[in-house]
Amino acid sequence: MKTYTNILLHIENGILTISVNRPDKLNALNQETIQEIGDAVKTAERDPAIAGIILTGVGAKAFIAGADISEFSSYSIEQGQALSAAGHEVFNSVERCTKPVIAAVNGFALGGGCELAMACHLRIASDNAKFGQPEVKLGLIPGYAGTQRLVQLIGKGKALELLMTADMIGAEEAHRLGLVNYVVPQDQLMAKTLELMSKITAQSPRAIAGIVRCVDAFYKEGVDGFQFEIEEFGRCFGTDDFKEGVSAFLEKRKANFVRS
Repeated sequence: MKTYTNILLHIENGILTISVNRPDKLNALNQETIQEIGDAVKTAERDPAIAGIILTGVGAKAFIAGADISEFSSYSIEQGQALSAAGHEVFNSVERCTKPVIAAVNGFALGGGCELAMACHLRIASDNAKFGQPEVKLGLIPGYAGTQRLVQLIGKGKALELLMTADMIGAEEAHRLGLVNYVVPQDQLMAKTLELMSKITAQSPRAIAGIVRCVDAFYKEGVDGFQFEIEEFGRCFGTDDFKEGVSAFLEKRKANFVRS
């Protein structure tokens, strides 16, 4: 794969780990980093050798401690809207990726970092993780769909509280609220993430992609998610994965799904 300026890539056993590598900035997101993440995810989605993607940050202090404020401190209204739109495009591509994407959250996940974690399909946090949307302290609102995904994950009332107070919450409270799937000791973060990813990637890749599309359809305006599921379910019957899965079940053996 390509070499990037602000992210590191590591592939092992079909799993791509994307690590934001700006530790001197606590992995803060600038525009170049966001575009690099988007490019890496899209490239991985097209690569049959890659079964899943893990997003994390370099170092023990921060997953991503927000956006690089110095980059946009003098922006105009139009530039601010363009900045947000570009971020939305990348984060949407993460959410809609048809291969599983798991955020391994170590340390601070604030602002854009929390928003990127929420765009991933699942989130595993180290016990030192901190989550928050502190944009109101800057006279801003979240710009990368934080007002939308936080509500989806934890509900309107608590989401509004966190968005309006700029309070940070720890990993255990994030788990209680449904913001993260698991909390583990920091030294076990990647092991737990890989364990969960391995469970997912052992399943039918076409079925996993169909689940992502169906869940995404629930949130699309004007789309009947129930009808979408009916059609997606039917399409499964025309796949090699269905034939292999049923044969394995009837023959009382483990299915061997092939990525392509």
